[in-house]
Amino acid sequence: MTALPWWVWIVLAGVLGLGEMHAPGTYLIWIALGAALTGAADAAFGLSLAGQLGIFAAASALSSATGFFVYRNRHRRRHGEAPLNARSQAMIGTRGTVCEAFANGQGKVRLGDGVWLATGPDLAEGDPVVRAVHGTRLGVQAIRSAAAGG
Repeated sequence: MTALPWWVWIVLAGVLGLGEMHAPGTYLIWIALGAALTGAADAAFGLSLAGQLGIFAAASALSSATGFFVYRNRHRRRHGEAPLNARSQAMIGTRGTVCEAFANGQGKVRLGDGVWLATGPDLAEGDPVVRAVHGTRLGVQAIRSAAAGG
């Protein structure tokens, strides 16, 4: 087989780049970068088909690996930021109010504008702190006041 002209690799890079625009997040942009680098190497050195395919495979693999690390670091959560659609994780450590006294380790706690079933020590009134979330049930403990030595 004969080698592909350099411009074929550039056109392939453009097509893959357009594909990324229509299906974002599929890593096509990194493979497009591999095709563009292959086209540039072929234009500079006049590679054989085997050389072109080798450069394309290596450049695509390296650029995809680079893309993995770029996206991984870019989308990392900031400290203290609650993950999207994970309200239960954001509730850990927040203060609430007992709105139905605890009996036998079960009661209800108001957090914000919602009331949640909760488990914990028997509490009458006060401000428990959420220590864990188990499905739709909170695990709570009483907050120690500074006057009580806590």
